[in-house]
Amino acid sequence: MRELTFEDVTVRFGSRRSGTVAVDGVDLVVPAGRIVGLVGESGSGKSTLARAAVGLAPLAAGRILLDGQPITGLRTRPLQMIFQDPYSALDPRMSIGASIAEAMPRGTGDKRAEVGRLLELVGLAADRAGARPDELSGGQRQRVALARALSGKPEVIVADEITSALDVSIQGAVLNAVRDLQRRMRLTMLFISHNLAVVRYVSDIVAVMRQGRIVEYGPVDEVLLDPQHEYTRELLAAVPRPGVPLGT
Repeated sequence: MRELTFEDVTVRFGSRRSGTVAVDGVDLVVPAGRIVGLVGESGSGKSTLARAAVGLAPLAAGRILLDGQPITGLRTRPLQMIFQDPYSALDPRMSIGASIAEAMPRGTGDKRAEVGRLLELVGLAADRAGARPDELSGGQRQRVALARALSGKPEVIVADEITSALDVSIQGAVLNAVRDLQRRMRLTMLFISHNLAVVRYVSDIVAVMRQGRIVEYGPVDEVLLDPQHEYTRELLAAVPRPGVPLGT
């Protein structure tokens, strides 16, 4: 297990004079073996922070650390990211088994057996390894993306809005798979979503992001049952409640 830490992280797009600050001096700790849910409206900087964690968005300032060591100085990258759209993350010309095997580290023994094990781990039959992405449902493709991330033997997973493109009927199954795998494998996870109900179900800790900054952080039940920041209260008020018409 590894602890993921963001120290005064800033991400800027464009020039210093006319550019846009997407992430503004973020301090955030994802404790080892825990799930931190990062929540906020679209444009709050959540996905940019996720991309910065895996090196896809350059830092203008600050550091990202694993167990106190800068990620940029590590020989291996024990972080893997799962993207919102699993179809775009998988090569449509490759079988899902080949896509999973491609991400395995050198020295992996029987890759075919390992592919089958990973597919079964995420709730898919091992004999689906020969299928192509367009032969699977959205929920199945997201499970494949999860298996592909796990094939790199990560210690930290960054999951960016992984259920937002799925039907509500499928989201629960994918979330159950994520939560089960995280606990069984003792992974550290940064789980990003705009959906507070999803964050509450999956996460141990919640961080609320607004306009590129973290405005609230703490145990998920504590924050969502007794929010201290006005923005968190606004997000909670916007969550639809059973039996309450929209707009009330």
